[in-house]
Amino acid sequence: MSNSLITINVKLFAAYQEAYGGIPELNLAFPDGTPVKAVQEYLISEHPELNKWRDVTRFGVNLLFVEPDTILQHGDEVVLIPPVSGG
Repeated sequence: MSNSLITINVKLFAAYQEAYGGIPELNLAFPDGTPVKAVQEYLISEHPELNKWRDVTRFGVNLLFVEPDTILQHGDEVVLIPPVSGG
């Protein structure tokens, strides 16, 4: 892992967006080699109430569902998708 940083755009939905007061997206920087699950860990560290969604959230990168260990690249668009209900 190098010391360089990557910048990503995180789209917030449902509980994640609510935790951030309705903000639809965040621009964040992480060390090169960071897995997508680290984005969720970061959001939970800022808003502990999101912890209940830890094990049921799916991850997307650049419009594709990915595994939590997928390594992020500079400029990636990340989505965290908790279960939704309603109609």
